[in-house]
Amino acid sequence: MALATTAPFAVNAQEEEQAEDKKFEQIIVTGTRMTDRSAADSPVPVDVISGEEFRQNSSSDVQDMLRTAVPSFDINTQPISDAATIVRPANLRGLSPDNVLVLVNGKRRHRGSIISFLGGGISDGAQGVDISAIPSMALKQVEVLRDGASSQYGSDAIAGVLNFILKDNAEGFEVQARYGSTYEGDGDNFIVSANAGLPLGDEGFVNVTAEIREVDGTIRSVVRDDVAFQIENGYTAVSDFALINGYTSDVPQYWGQPDVEDDIKFFVNSEYDLGDQTTAYLFGNYGERMVTGGFFYRNVVGGPSGQRGGVYRGPLVDPTTGLVDDDGVPSVLVGDLDGLDAGGSCIAGIPLGGQGGVNPDPTFLAQVVADPNCFSFIETIPSGFVPRFGGTNEDMAITVGIKGDLDIGSGLYYDVSAQRGSNRTDFFIKNTLNASLGPDSPRDFVPGGQEQTETLFNANFVYSVDVGLESELNIAFGAEYREEEFDLFAGDEASYALGPLASQGFASSSNGFGGFPATTSASQDSTAVYVDLEADVTENLTLQTAVRVEEFSEFGNTTDFKLAGIYHVSDELRVRAAYSTGFHAPTAGQANITNVTTQNVNGVLVDQGTLPLSSVAGQLAADFVESAGNGRPQLGPEEAVNYSFGVGFEIAGSNWTVDYYNIQLEDRVALGANVDFLSALNFAGGTGSDFATVSEALTTLDANGVIDRQDFLGLDDLSQFRFFSNSFDTTTWGIDVVGNVNFDFLGGESRLTVAANYNETEVDSVGEVNPISDGRVSAIEDLLPNTRANISWSHTEGKFTTLLRANYYGGWDDTGNGVPGIGAEVLIDAQVSYQHSEQLQFVVGVDNLFDTYPQENPNQGGSGQLYSESSPFGFNGGTWYVQARYVY
Repeated sequence: MALATTAPFAVNAQEEEQAEDKKFEQIIVTGTRMTDRSAADSPVPVDVISGEEFRQNSSSDVQDMLRTAVPSFDINTQPISDAATIVRPANLRGLSPDNVLVLVNGKRRHRGSIISFLGGGISDGAQGVDISAIPSMALKQVEVLRDGASSQYGSDAIAGVLNFILKDNAEGFEVQARYGSTYEGDGDNFIVSANAGLPLGDEGFVNVTAEIREVDGTIRSVVRDDVAFQIENGYTAVSDFALINGYTSDVPQYWGQPDVEDDIKFFVNSEYDLGDQTTAYLFGNYGERMVTGGFFYRNVVGGPSGQRGGVYRGPLVDPTTGLVDDDGVPSVLVGDLDGLDAGGSCIAGIPLGGQGGVNPDPTFLAQVVADPNCFSFIETIPSGFVPRFGGTNEDMAITVGIKGDLDIGSGLYYDVSAQRGSNRTDFFIKNTLNASLGPDSPRDFVPGGQEQTETLFNANFVYSVDVGLESELNIAFGAEYREEEFDLFAGDEASYALGPLASQGFASSSNGFGGFPATTSASQDSTAVYVDLEADVTENLTLQTAVRVEEFSEFGNTTDFKLAGIYHVSDELRVRAAYSTGFHAPTAGQANITNVTTQNVNGVLVDQGTLPLSSVAGQLAADFVESAGNGRPQLGPEEAVNYSFGVGFEIAGSNWTVDYYNIQLEDRVALGANVDFLSALNFAGGTGSDFATVSEALTTLDANGVIDRQDFLGLDDLSQFRFFSNSFDTTTWGIDVVGNVNFDFLGGESRLTVAANYNETEVDSVGEVNPISDGRVSAIEDLLPNTRANISWSHTEGKFTTLLRANYYGGWDDTGNGVPGIGAEVLIDAQVSYQHSEQLQFVVGVDNLFDTYPQENPNQGGSGQLYSESSPFGFNGGTWYVQARYVY
């Protein structure tokens, strides 16, 4: 059943006529290959959301719009999430972003270039599609298939399918401008978009959409405990911290909605009738944007979270000599610029003492400053620092094809296409350093980039034959070849360099996000064939079945099938059910990525790495894991079993669907639990190895010929690491309820729409070879609300249309950040539009009318995060917007 069948805003005459024709019967193209199947008659649930309803909120991002329209779709703000800030991971039915298939005009959309290493537990390690590259103005409608469909579409179609269908008008022009902000006065944003339909001769059309958008960041952080501690105990160098980082408030850390600048999108959709029932088509896009987010504060001289290792934290030293003493006091690290065994010598660290034990000894500090051979970052960056991380993202794709009907018997419909798409991100990190380079370190770096490129050739055929059933038997069959390539681009040398001070305890690489030391490329391909059968067996019964065989160059074969049916008990009541198997194959990026990120673990910042299982370091990891006796890690496809059943009924003029679903996933592709890097290196060193630091271990093992130091560039400050492998099993089940009713009210026309979802995921097994952590189990099971719902009422009377929407978010837990038992919330949205003329419309709206925020973090001072970054409705509070729309 459709979520929406009419738009509450006034539209032009052509759109009104089309909307009226389809008011009670939405023809769908997702989940079926019949040309006249309606959403109401589909054997599996398919929601149809019109482009107008899709845009009825303050957001300027398609993913946030989708969150409002589809209760089982979740997307977070990602304030400090490394690359996930640039391409945000989204979840459908609580599953990973790469468990949902995204289509544009029914064709598979290429993945984004970002692998979400900080995905909030649910999305950790996922490489999903960059949905935000799609401008909402380009959309005719969005079809959401809420069922498994791997046998029909291939890898990833486990949680469901999102099909973004582009506008196909051959005439008309529309331009829209919107400006908005938060109640707090930050987060200013604007979007200007335009769509034009043009005839292509007498037999075709070209529909073009362009959009430009910018979003200012927000700050929802508090003064960190360690900053307050330092100031309170006399270390006043951090008091001007905010000014150093470009802010006039006393907030010591940028934490909030990221900045989005120069966000430009362009989409085109075109068809041309060649005659003889043959049509050529082309659609594609180009887009680019720059996203900048925040990182955590790097502490100088102590406090609850300690000093930043590899930059400021020195060894325990004798307070009278500044030399290493295991029974001494904490210190600020000092480097000997001409080497430990050459020229003059330096103290090991500047002793900390005085009130609160945080003040550097002024005598030793002066000594270090005066000696050009000795260096400490307290000389040049005494306040500490917060890196600003981001990237420029470029997305492009083109699909060309030809489709038609060969008039042989009942006719053979064909659709043959070729497409190529790519998504590239080039990273930057500012206001940081490569500590191992000492005073020669730059403050801004280009750590490199990564790109996902996909090429796909597809041939689909549909043939209908009379076999004595109520309808002809619809036989669909086809083949597909898909190749994907994942490229890593080397960063500037300083971003990964192992500088001269690395052996003295100073961390290598750009702090916070180390650069890629080399340009690498990895690829894989797959070939698939499928058969899809569908027919009305009787007047009341429709059955559908599909089988797909797919072979991967890296992971072998998989065969999946589906059986679904719907039975019309009466004109008002129908029941449906489906059973299918599915799969998700690891991407080339997941199998080959190397990445080091900084995370806040129990209030302490540590570097955590991801290494390819096939790399030298990855095999060292596999040896260490295998030594525990549970087997050797492997990487291959994950397998799924989906079954669902539901009912659709009409009562008192309203339409309702209720659907139950169950998704069992085995051998899920995952980043396993973190492995202690030093322990793995000690294991590699053999019996008797007892290295004190990672740097010492790497240097010694290289000298002994066990490893090549060049294979471990950028890993000197690595505390923990992990790798992709097949790991855990889960069961996800839930219920979707969708209903709508149209009625007359107060002399106008009203529409009430209800959409609700209950979803629950349970980890059946954490995995034996490479188990996931307890924290990730908690995130998978509890980080998202089990219950989501929205109720929308729209009313049109004369030139005015009003919309009220209540969004319900059930309770959830963020135990990983120490925020259990977060309560449920209801957010109210309101919008009023005025149709000034047939062409011109004005809109005023508010989202989160009553300025609702999530529950505050109880330990907010430890990280500076006022709210949980996993909040399902964000943390910006109320937002308002004004909009003007012109249609010709």
